[in-house]
Amino acid sequence: MRFGLGEKYDHTLEEVGQYFDVTRERVRQIEAKALKKLKHPVRSKKLKCFVES
Repeated sequence: MRFGLGEKYDHTLEEVGQYFDVTRERVRQIEAKALKKLKHPVRSKKLKCFVES
């Protein structure tokens, strides 16, 4: 939702927060944690094929 993956457009923190009934700050925290995990070297190697295609 946040970055428009699988959607017609990306959504703001506020919009995502309203959809999941959480604050935009909580959405930001979850987003930051997820991006940190995706940047981990082991995970980034596994995801590299998706970025290249």
